[in-house]
Amino acid sequence: MTIATALGYVTGAPANGEKPAGDALNQVFAFFPALLRLTCGLAGASVALAVRTPPVDTPLLVVTTIVLTGWSLVFTGLTLGRGLTAPVILVDLALTITACLLINRLVAAEVLPGEGSWLAILASTSIVVAHFGLPAYQSIPAGLVVTSAYAFGAHLAGNDTEAVAHSLTLIMQTVFGAGLAALTRRSSRAADAAFTDYQRASREVLIARAAREAERQHNRDLHDTVLSTLTVVGLGAVAAGSPMLRVRAAADLRTLTALATSRDRSPPLPTAPVALDDRLRNTVTAAAAPDVSVDLHPCAVPTEVADALADSLAEALSNVARHAPGAMVSVRLRGADGGAVRVEVTDDGPGFDPLAVPLHRFGLRESIRGRMAAVGGRAEVESTLGHGTRVRLEWPSAH
Repeated sequence: MTIATALGYVTGAPANGEKPAGDALNQVFAFFPALLRLTCGLAGASVALAVRTPPVDTPLLVVTTIVLTGWSLVFTGLTLGRGLTAPVILVDLALTITACLLINRLVAAEVLPGEGSWLAILASTSIVVAHFGLPAYQSIPAGLVVTSAYAFGAHLAGNDTEAVAHSLTLIMQTVFGAGLAALTRRSSRAADAAFTDYQRASREVLIARAAREAERQHNRDLHDTVLSTLTVVGLGAVAAGSPMLRVRAAADLRTLTALATSRDRSPPLPTAPVALDDRLRNTVTAAAAPDVSVDLHPCAVPTEVADALADSLAEALSNVARHAPGAMVSVRLRGADGGAVRVEVTDDGPGFDPLAVPLHRFGLRESIRGRMAAVGGRAEVESTLGHGTRVRLEWPSAH
């Protein structure tokens, strides 16, 4: 398995440039301004038309409220559909500034004081909206322009107290709003950077894990084929010219060829379940061990699980041939509820002390326990000197 294959197949990593925090923030920065502009626009129109006493220019007021209401609807549709963009904000600011300059013709004198007129609310709304879509170096000047327009309009309406009071409010909204928006954007970028670092670290860990597992699998295959065959021949368990040796050597050669080309192969795709009893029966036959009795109940498991169980069984039988030649061996397969299976391999050989096996010995540790763990199973080895050996293979693991 190549590193690139491990990256794409093992991790399922997200696409480069993914920014979940930034995307979520953009959604909030589109939805909230749209909702704010729509509600304030509709409420402002109804309040504006409720008081039309002089010096309000009623025809101008009606036209203004129609334009602003229509713009509130357009603003909402554009922002929800495409996000809050600079051109939309500029149009919104232009309409607000124009309305502020006409305070003396759009707002009755009795409702202008107290920063509670519909144009005071409109000015505040436009400044807040600008912070959601513009960086601070643009939203602050925009807010100051709206503030100046409102102050000048209130002055023309003859109320300098309102001009000063609400101008101070708008200035605070401009400064603090820009700071809050900048802090929020910075936090979003920091969260995305942390997310990217986490994904990178996760990919590196999983790639390293895949590389180690591939190396362990290669070591298992070598141990279970070539090294096992050479050991059996060295112990004299198989004659040099026997047909069984030729069969094993040919199988070992196929394994070595597969290992040599495995770097260019993609990981196998999941396959349909196979008959485990047939696989184990073929494994016993291939081992050419004459004193093996089998009791295999029919059951089916995924292909990779069948491979692990069959290869673990082959290693157990090979261990018997190496360390207990002539021992009687029994292979038993049973299925359980939920698709679980258990394979037991017992022999009446001399046995051994599992705790005394050196750490560098590969057979039990990797070729059996490691292979079963790799598919979510487990292996137990029970043996005592003079009382034979029992190897129990379970899938899935019961612990």
